[in-house]
Amino acid sequence: MSAENSGFISPTLGEVENGQVVEEIAKFVKADPDAYYKVVIGTDSQAKIIDGVSQVDYVTAVIVHREGYGARYFWRKERVVQKPVLRDKIYRETLMSITTASEMVPELRLAISAAKYDFEIHVDVGTVGPTRELIKEVTGMVRANGFDVKTKPESWGASTVADKHT
Repeated sequence: MSAENSGFISPTLGEVENGQVVEEIAKFVKADPDAYYKVVIGTDSQAKIIDGVSQVDYVTAVIVHREGYGARYFWRKERVVQKPVLRDKIYRETLMSITTASEMVPELRLAISAAKYDFEIHVDVGTVGPTRELIKEVTGMVRANGFDVKTKPESWGASTVADKHT
């Protein structure tokens, strides 16, 4: 497994280190302290064959949404040499989101009052299509780690924001 970059990319700020993401989220929240926020983490993937080798690009997005008034997001990409088996891809996507959340949420709770935001992990599975058989498994993984979870069509963090950069 090789990361293309060690930190995140912000469309607004460019490259930012992992710890800086929480600082930027806190700044965004403090800019309008009366608003309510949603912090979302989602991962999407895209299989490719490069020089005859099967690879999968995984993009994890961290989004802070000021409900009704815009958002900021950060993303990072990892390229993994693997065969594009759907179950493996969905499991890895989910685990990447859980890992990112486990690293960020404790810092986020120190920087921002939990009363100011909801936190969700968005997984790229839905009741229609081939991922329907995986819904119970991956939502169970997320909930077992103590996080709220959204699936398609409500999982825009994975299926729209992260997907934009795969």
